[in-house]
Amino acid sequence: MAAHILFGIPVSAGVAIGRAYCQNRCNFSGLTRQKVDIKNVSLEKQRLTQAFDAACHDLKRVLEQVPEDLKEHAAIIESHLMMLKDQKFQQRALDHIDTGLINAEWALEQAVLEVQEMFAAIADEYLRQRIQDVRLVAERVLGKLIGCSNELQAFTHRAILFARDLSPADTIELDVNKIMAFATAQGGKTSHVGILARSLQIPAVVGVEGLEGALTGGEVVILDGFLGRIILDPDEEELARYTDLQTQFESYQATIMRSCQLPAETLDGYRMQILANIELFEEVVAVNDNGGEGIGLFRSEYSYLSRVDMPTEEELTEIYTDMASLVAPKKLIIRTLDVGADKLMRSQLPVEGNPALGLRAIRYCLKHRDVFRTQLRAILKASVLGNVSMMFPMISGIQELVEAKKFYREVQSEMRTQGIVFREDMPLGIMVEVPSAVITADVLAQEVDFFSIGTNDLIQYSLGIDRTNKDVAYLYQPLHPAVVRSIKWVVDAAHRAGIEVCLCGELAADPFCIPILMGMQVDSISLGPQAIPGIKHIVRQTSMEECTALLKQVMASHSVARNNKLVRDMIFRHFPEELLFYSSLAYDQD
Repeated sequence: MAAHILFGIPVSAGVAIGRAYCQNRCNFSGLTRQKVDIKNVSLEKQRLTQAFDAACHDLKRVLEQVPEDLKEHAAIIESHLMMLKDQKFQQRALDHIDTGLINAEWALEQAVLEVQEMFAAIADEYLRQRIQDVRLVAERVLGKLIGCSNELQAFTHRAILFARDLSPADTIELDVNKIMAFATAQGGKTSHVGILARSLQIPAVVGVEGLEGALTGGEVVILDGFLGRIILDPDEEELARYTDLQTQFESYQATIMRSCQLPAETLDGYRMQILANIELFEEVVAVNDNGGEGIGLFRSEYSYLSRVDMPTEEELTEIYTDMASLVAPKKLIIRTLDVGADKLMRSQLPVEGNPALGLRAIRYCLKHRDVFRTQLRAILKASVLGNVSMMFPMISGIQELVEAKKFYREVQSEMRTQGIVFREDMPLGIMVEVPSAVITADVLAQEVDFFSIGTNDLIQYSLGIDRTNKDVAYLYQPLHPAVVRSIKWVVDAAHRAGIEVCLCGELAADPFCIPILMGMQVDSISLGPQAIPGIKHIVRQTSMEECTALLKQVMASHSVARNNKLVRDMIFRHFPEELLFYSSLAYDQD
């Protein structure tokens, strides 16, 4: 057996076997607080300002050198540059020097910690992990302060890259042809390292416990991008087993990629539209390459979270228009602001005890109508391109929807008066993600053009569990009878009203759940771009007749274990064992 195994979060599937290359970055560990004499305060502030300017200069240089085949990733670097230019973030650190009479390095860390607190209060894990961008930007400034270079050295041979963390600029500067895989000590499921690794189709594991100090470089290692494992000093048996796994996966990938541009149509002619969830321009290329038929969920929050002040109407209009143009003629569904961190929005409201159930999503927008108005106007301006739709998140009932629609109509009226052109019949939908919306789906369906079922929140709220809490995460069961029946109820209500229903979230990318969704006749699903080829492959090798029969059995079941067994049996009966690469751990709790 291996001498040692490290565990992390898998963010890009695959296996890499090779030698380790370790990269050390400047970071805040080990910094000490130093008192500064009041007569030296201005000098310390000057040091910090110059460090910000130098970091900006570096990122501008990186932007100019982005290779053509990685142009789509430039948007992340631009967002980091925007943070560096954000005077309010810089001012936080400068204020700490003034008020605390402390050194610039310590003041910068205090500013980062304050922003980190704001992000920690965000209920959505995807958005919460954007604090990583702030840390990476601050580390680049820190490097200038202490004279430590954060630039990655050029590879002399193909290797597996190990680092505390990797910024978008780091990865752009690397010769990606020599990177076999990534592994970082920091980061989560939605880190940019994962986005880049998936677009390059190389394995990656982040958030690896014990990574720092475990390797010196040059060791033979195995990186398992399925289970999130780093195997140090593997023996011959492990090398043979993973070499075989690597070959199987590469063969499977080649098979599903050959047909990923074909429509997702069953053997007996049923068509399901496969859309993608994205938040950045860089992901559109991956959507197209993997056969995505449009954007079912464009998370609009990043335009707010990547800066300290609020984006202007002009800035948002440019973002939405550019995205719609890039996606055209395929559809683009923009979800309005879905964030509840009032602290992040620089509000003076008190900290909420339970932000997941507090002032978030549509509730936040209806309370802060100036923010809502700016976004609605920008979306409406982009709607003239003809492929834009909009949806409200976390609608809990008819009154909330009526109020949101009323305000939306007021904004439209204002724009007409001002002579601003927009698409009058832009499709308007809602996210169905709380139990009250499920129960009143028949009423809500009369008020909108489409539904989008947000399964991550719906499962969490329906089962009363926090899936990020390791003590109760085992209760997060997508095929729980209550979840299956809720989804079926919403789909039926939508179809009775003559509107389409999309489903997004992790459930949409789960091979074991696809036959059930097909049996329900869900019109479309929206998932991460990298999962699209495998899901399309399942749809194309399945018949609606069998999916309908399976759904009937599942609807009659009262047991999670029985539901898991029913779908497992069907999947294993029809599909290669390689599907376990994606979901072998999803149903091991019977």
